[in-house]
Amino acid sequence: MNDAMNERVKKALESIRPYLQADGGDVELVKVTEQGIVEVKLTGACVGCPMSQMTLRAGVERALIREVPGIRRVEAVS
Repeated sequence: MNDAMNERVKKALESIRPYLQADGGDVELVKVTEQGIVEVKLTGACVGCPMSQMTLRAGVERALIREVPGIRRVEAVS
């Protein structure tokens, strides 16, 4: 994806990062694909947390789709 899209994704992630950090976790942007799929790496307490998939879908994915036009899905990678 283009640099503008990457910057918008990074900005959106920054807006939700404090909520993840409050529970000892965090998220790192890995890449944004041409198909609008954002790949992220969950870190800290998010690794191995049974609620991490729910956090990814209900929190991270919802925020990115709302804030960045063209984003279709968010996937966690290791």
